[in-house]
Amino acid sequence: MGPCKYLVIFYGVSAGQNGPNMGADEQDLVMLVYLVLNVEENKIVGVHQFPVRPTGADVNENILSEEVTTEFGISEHDIKSAPPLESVIRQFDSLAQEELGGDLTLVTDGQLHLRQCLYPEVTRKNITLPSYYQRFHDLRKEFQSCVPSPVANTVDAGGGGIEEMLTAFSLPSDSAPDKSLQNVNNMARILQKLVADGRNLHEPEIVQLILEPGIRSRSEQVDTNCVVRARGLPWQASDTDIARFFTGLNVSPGGVALCLSPQGRRNGEALVLFESVAHRDMALRRHKHHIGNRYIEVYKATGEDFINVAGGNNSEAQEFLGRGGQVIIRMRGLPYDCSAKQVIDFFNTGEDACEVLDEDHGVLFVKKPDGRATGDAFVLFKEEGEGEKALQKHKEIIGSRYIELFRSTTAEVQQVLNRSTEPAAKGGVVGGTSAPLIPSLPPVPPMAVIPQQLITAGTRKDCIRLRGLPYEAQVEHILEFLGDHAKNIVYQGVHMVFNAQGQPSGEAFIQMDSEPSSFSAANNRHHRYMVFGKKQRYIEVFQCSGEDMSLVLTGGASALGHHQQQGKAPLLSPGGSMLGPQGTFPYNPLMGGMPHTTSRPPAPGSFSPFPAQLLYWPYPSPPISPNNYFLPPHGHMSSPSSLLTPTSSISSLSNGVTSPLPSGGPQGQGSPQLPQGPPPNTLLTVETVSQVNLSRGAAERPNTETLLRSSVYIH
Repeated sequence: MGPCKYLVIFYGVSAGQNGPNMGADEQDLVMLVYLVLNVEENKIVGVHQFPVRPTGADVNENILSEEVTTEFGISEHDIKSAPPLESVIRQFDSLAQEELGGDLTLVTDGQLHLRQCLYPEVTRKNITLPSYYQRFHDLRKEFQSCVPSPVANTVDAGGGGIEEMLTAFSLPSDSAPDKSLQNVNNMARILQKLVADGRNLHEPEIVQLILEPGIRSRSEQVDTNCVVRARGLPWQASDTDIARFFTGLNVSPGGVALCLSPQGRRNGEALVLFESVAHRDMALRRHKHHIGNRYIEVYKATGEDFINVAGGNNSEAQEFLGRGGQVIIRMRGLPYDCSAKQVIDFFNTGEDACEVLDEDHGVLFVKKPDGRATGDAFVLFKEEGEGEKALQKHKEIIGSRYIELFRSTTAEVQQVLNRSTEPAAKGGVVGGTSAPLIPSLPPVPPMAVIPQQLITAGTRKDCIRLRGLPYEAQVEHILEFLGDHAKNIVYQGVHMVFNAQGQPSGEAFIQMDSEPSSFSAANNRHHRYMVFGKKQRYIEVFQCSGEDMSLVLTGGASALGHHQQQGKAPLLSPGGSMLGPQGTFPYNPLMGGMPHTTSRPPAPGSFSPFPAQLLYWPYPSPPISPNNYFLPPHGHMSSPSSLLTPTSSISSLSNGVTSPLPSGGPQGQGSPQLPQGPPPNTLLTVETVSQVNLSRGAAERPNTETLLRSSVYIH
């Protein structure tokens, strides 16, 4: 049978769905039942039933589903007067240690009670389980090994379960009025039958709590039925955070691969490889479960998807990862001339001093294909404790620059190193492995527009980025939030980011008058609360450069403009100075009406503020939010292709809407005549760029591609 003296049947009842969908709705447990079976005597020595008070029971009147109240007979009064889950677990553990000596193994009816219900809930509530919860026998699998396959397959698939097992063994069903006790007693009869027949149970299943490291190669074969894609992750999420989201399920070694944007930043997605198809299927049931306040989407993916992200062929990365460190830290914002000794000294000094693994060999700098530094590096640490101390140095200084620290993964190291050494693939995708998440978009006709005023650029960190703003927040609320720091904002320096449907994204960029001003604002206002009516939101404030800001507001086109050939037109957008004689006031051609070459502007307010077919990108991926896509030409129209940028910059001040023109500039040549009357709500801007290699699988295009972005100027 096995070395343990006692088998303990574990059974839980959820406040929401039970049966085959148990745990899919993220509801708390409201009842735990333990039945203790003495294996040597084949005798039941105790049954312990504990009602559990779920989270929110003191606030919500009706927390139990109809199934729970009718079938299991649990009332709202029962759970409101019950102890919380942590107390129940401690109570049974005391009994297990005193009466059973801790010599026990759990038995469950399937996988869901432990893997899908108990483990996710204790993780959400930061409860530590005793070690015997990590090993259990699945009664369905034990039954499957000793009966004809047709019946066993039905049971294992979640069919009749206990009832079919009783029928197969010709055992009577228990008649207890309480369904949870009835099920536990029936499981005990099946288990006693297996013991009486001399059946030896298999080795207990293991619940892995620690994500094991692993290195994947491009040539490796991965079971395509064991991979999922998780979307909507916080951009700060590490591989351990994602494994924690899937707690209770066994992830393969090195099985979490964080996806990166074309700029090398995390894009809010990850591919996860599980040890079996059954665990992958349970992971899919966690679709729209939460990390904090964010719900996470979970979809099927393929083994090829996983290897494209996690697999590596860079020998330098393979050598670095092969040193065996448990923790990898990614550094960002390093001086370009930073040395390995400076990095080691950065971690070795101060209050939270920690040792870098293998000294110089434990530091790996990321370089561009031409060998220039990127300001990023990966650092290895031997143990978890050293890594935790290293992360405490987030935003400390090397030279005159503060350094950002993030927990990283083996897959991220390989992705970044692959991209830094491989030549740009067709379409501008570095490494040739990234593919657009949305393969094609509907065509959008060209439109005559007014260029946007110049957005700042440069590597000086004289800007700040605000994240988590209430969607109703206006510029005056941002100024009030910044307080005394608002006096250091430059003229027209507030840029609110909207998505392509014109909805606020909760982000804003602000240009400050100097680096010390932006540094002070980021340090003093980061994670402070903005009060908006009855709402109270904490706001993230980061220092960034004009180049970072421009990348987001222009969808990356401004950065790509540096690669233009000499003699080509620069990527500029000075307000109102680039239109030819046919320049007209903008309108939305998707709504029909006048041809785009007309010299007569439409009446204000007669067009929709945003093109109806623009892509709504629901998951901005800080710190580089937008992703770029080419749009094919529209039918018979002879027009350049359009590059769609799912986010847009909005420079907001206080009164009215106008198109900013150069001070004292003429209204004739190169500048459109603006109509009189009420100001419109939006302007669409077009920038002309030359020979831009776009990411996300877009093919190279010849000159004069059109960059479409919606912008609003409130002046």
